[in-house]
Amino acid sequence: MPAREAGEVFGPRMTLFADVLSVGLATTVACLPLLTAPAALSTACAVLRGAREDQPATAGRYFALLRRRLRTGDLAAGALALAGVLLLAADLALAGAGLPGGAAFAVTAAGIGACAAVAGLRACARPESLTDWRAALREAARDSVRDVGGSGLVLLAVATAALCAWMLLPLAFLTPGPLALALTAVHVRLDVISEN
Repeated sequence: MPAREAGEVFGPRMTLFADVLSVGLATTVACLPLLTAPAALSTACAVLRGAREDQPATAGRYFALLRRRLRTGDLAAGALALAGVLLLAADLALAGAGLPGGAAFAVTAAGIGACAAVAGLRACARPESLTDWRAALREAARDSVRDVGGSGLVLLAVATAALCAWMLLPLAFLTPGPLALALTAVHVRLDVISEN
């Protein structure tokens, strides 16, 4: 990153941090209808990916891009994600109800849910998610298997976001920005590894 300009109070890293927080707040607002959550996170990743090409990473650019891209496929992806979360919650509730083999079933269901979450989050970071969710999910599933370290980083980012939100509830409104930055960084990391 370039050095601070004369008279500039904060350096470029602080500017990027502020941009990530503003995009995070915008993403939180866009996620409130729940069905728009995958599109909102995908748009945040696209905006942050554009920062590498000197495009502004601002809430205004975020909402402009989100407004242009919301379509039926985005809402279908949101419905699928919401159904998956509700199914996992129901399965875990049934496993905790004292059914025989419930503990083993809970571990299996949690593992399947974690794998699905990693693939879904990695799909949000892919550029294809802006136009074709199926292609993005297919490539993200391949990436998840090929790049196990990156998948671990995605799980770590989700755990960190959840821990921050649990420790201090107002931080929950800021976590989508750093989560989108982490997803974008994992995707860029895989691109760099593939090129070398």
